[in-house]
Amino acid sequence: MKNIAQLLALLGSEKDFLLNHICKTISKDQIHLPNPSHIDTVFLPSNRNAQTIRSLTQLYHHGRLSDTGYISILPVDQGIEHTAGSSFSPNPIYFDPENIVKLAIEAGCNAVASTMGGLAMLSRKYAHKIPFVVKINHNELLTYPNKYDQIMFGSVRDAWNMGAVAVGTTVYFGSAESDRQIIEVAKAFEEAHNLGMATILWCYARNDVFIKNGVDYNTAADITGQANYLGVSIQADIIKQKLPTNNGGLTTIQFAKTNPDMYTKLASDHPIDLCRYQVMNCFSGRISMINSGGESKGETDLAEAIKTAVINKRAGGSGMIMGRKAFQRPFGEGVKLIQAVQEIYLAKEVSIA
Repeated sequence: MKNIAQLLALLGSEKDFLLNHICKTISKDQIHLPNPSHIDTVFLPSNRNAQTIRSLTQLYHHGRLSDTGYISILPVDQGIEHTAGSSFSPNPIYFDPENIVKLAIEAGCNAVASTMGGLAMLSRKYAHKIPFVVKINHNELLTYPNKYDQIMFGSVRDAWNMGAVAVGTTVYFGSAESDRQIIEVAKAFEEAHNLGMATILWCYARNDVFIKNGVDYNTAADITGQANYLGVSIQADIIKQKLPTNNGGLTTIQFAKTNPDMYTKLASDHPIDLCRYQVMNCFSGRISMINSGGESKGETDLAEAIKTAVINKRAGGSGMIMGRKAFQRPFGEGVKLIQAVQEIYLAKEVSIA
């Protein structure tokens, strides 16, 4: 394991820009920051029942980040979302879902998130050893032409029967099918909470119209921030979101409603301020927001992952959910990469901006 100084050196010329930034838009005292008592302070006053509180506790109190308020999850649903062949060709051992679970355990993750079928094959052997997050809907790519839709691949009750602590779903906010997806996921989350499971939402914007003049606003802070607000409104306990890459999607595409203060008082062009705007839309940080790790690009993966973790943590986010960067490389290297990211959340040297 590299020490924290070595990891932060990977920020290169952006080190000072990222580590010494102070948010002057939304100050840190305006948000609920990750902390060891997150379950007690946020969820005990809520409508979540005792079983759901226990499931959330299992998730937050497992692995190397246990008792910190931060979360490290290994997500491997790309076999459906991106096709198994393209996803696992770099490392074919992950066609076998047991290696997915083993990677999460070895890396000390809080939980492993994967498909209904994959985790079902292993539930009796591993569900008591690491928290299971069962992904119950997917966008499959075998329909031609491809479309931006999420369809149910399993039921909440089946996930509960296999001993899962949480269900995961995706909504493609902004897509033609998003109304139906929101209704389906809201009902699934209600059932999950009634059964005592936590809920995690892959909270993505997805519409080709959101790409204008060659700029992709599907990851704009204003659009993803509103997606987050919709996600927590249907009672997601954790929001998974992509790191914002720009802002002004709503004003550029000219839809929905905006206020100039969104782009001045509540955000700047700094990546940490953009990410904090996402956190603010998660009920001021009451609901944990974890950022995704993104695609694997090879040699730059570690540096990119560390940068994402620094931005997320300093913005007030609660961790990372990183898949392809870890499983599309040799097993041991994947373990080291996940643990390097975890070190950022354990390090006192990386403070809240």
